[in-house]
Amino acid sequence: MISRAEFARRRRELMDLMGNNSIAILPSAKEVVRSRDTDYLFRQDSDFYYLTGFPEPDAVLVLLPGREHGEYVIFCREKDLKMETWHGRREGQVGAKKNYGCNDAFPIDDIDEILPGLMEGRDRIYYEFGNHTDFDNSIMGWVNTLRAQVKKGAHPPGELIDLSHILHDMRLIKSKAEIRVMQKAAEISANAHIAAMKRCQPGLNELQIEGELKYSFANQGARTEAYNSIVAGGENACILHYVENNCELKDGDLLLIDAGCELDGYASDISRTFPVNGKFTKEQKQAYEWVLKANKEAIKSAKPGKPWSAPHDTAVRILTKGLVEMGILEGDVDQLVEEEAYKPFYMHKTGHWIGLDVHDVGDYLQDKDPRELSEGMILTVEPGLYFAPKTKGLDKKWWGIGIRVEDDILITKRSNRILTKTVPKEVDEIEALMKPKRRRKS
Repeated sequence: MISRAEFARRRRELMDLMGNNSIAILPSAKEVVRSRDTDYLFRQDSDFYYLTGFPEPDAVLVLLPGREHGEYVIFCREKDLKMETWHGRREGQVGAKKNYGCNDAFPIDDIDEILPGLMEGRDRIYYEFGNHTDFDNSIMGWVNTLRAQVKKGAHPPGELIDLSHILHDMRLIKSKAEIRVMQKAAEISANAHIAAMKRCQPGLNELQIEGELKYSFANQGARTEAYNSIVAGGENACILHYVENNCELKDGDLLLIDAGCELDGYASDISRTFPVNGKFTKEQKQAYEWVLKANKEAIKSAKPGKPWSAPHDTAVRILTKGLVEMGILEGDVDQLVEEEAYKPFYMHKTGHWIGLDVHDVGDYLQDKDPRELSEGMILTVEPGLYFAPKTKGLDKKWWGIGIRVEDDILITKRSNRILTKTVPKEVDEIEALMKPKRRRKS
């Protein structure tokens, strides 16, 4: 869990970056209708959560550096016994102050009357335009209200600045508390992948393996997935974002699982590929070993001071060499890399930032060059090979093989730490883990 003290530190850091005579305004996420009168399970906006920990919809955070009567203000729903009986407890203004540390809390229905007064006299507004169209219009409406009162002495903000630039740079570097939560999320997800390996056998449906993952997440205290799980047997693994998860698992096929839980708002993200029957075929093992080598060497290249692109560049070279060794590509490895000849079989990047969002915020480029990795960043490393059936010029023996091996990597002071290291990924480890099930079957 993230402490109140850490949320306060984040707000203080952001306000220091903003400077005096500024105001930051950030709305919460909204409830989203699933069908008719049924909503999706509410999930707080990541930026809003990062600064407040406040878990409710219909709320607005306002930060006012230097304000005499308190710099941290929340607008939120009022206590309402009838609504709480139907839909759950609310913090109300008293709870927002007591439990989330804000200096002032006002009813959300009063925002049109109160917020323009908080904006008045501030030179700059920090806000993320484009994420909430209705709220964008409200911001401009409040500014125009103040502009209409200039002749009466009002001082409207004259500058609108994108909040995301400084806030997302803050989120990119994880604190010790965030790292602890993400390590726990990784361990929960690792255990779920192990359970799925043990459960897997020919004749089951992908959906049953997905159910095993969800059960394992929940049984360990993580209610939700960080994203829709990919449980892709056989040629389904050649669809990068396959989420139908409704096909029978066949003897002789591989199963690619890309799944991770969310814990206290923070994501984990793991991919493993293994044989449905517990034993790799010759071609499966050959391709898998190259992907695994790319995974391990790319992780080694993820160190402080190295460019963000280093793991991808490392993986691409190894995978291209592997494609040549397997007879799928012909030619000089350097030239093939330059020509991107690998792309029909490896078409995505080797990783992404991960944190409160599974594809977390933070720039990948600085001054048009790949950003340098530094202590506290967490990223995925996820090379793969995908041999879709009927790929032009591809020998049929490779058809339907799709492989991805993904780990979550913390950049440390001198090197890195693999948060997801407890999930088996060596061929002999996977086969040993699944072997007892094969004996029972025989």
